[in-house]
Amino acid sequence: MDRDIVDSSMIASIGYDQSAGTVEVEFRSNRQIWHYYDVPEFTYNELRAAGSLGKAFNAMIRGQFREARVG
Repeated sequence: MDRDIVDSSMIASIGYDQSAGTVEVEFRSNRQIWHYYDVPEFTYNELRAAGSLGKAFNAMIRGQFREARVG
């Protein structure tokens, strides 16, 4: 999955697979990559449009969707 580098102190890059509804996040602190499954596209779009990507991620994605570390 392609990820875009983002301006965030928490997240290094983020991407979205529309066909699978999967968000891929690379965290800045430890470079771990996580997948978040069955995320609606509108939720991903709201996340990307947020003023603070880290705060929005914690409120909208973390703990809300099935997740797995993939890298």
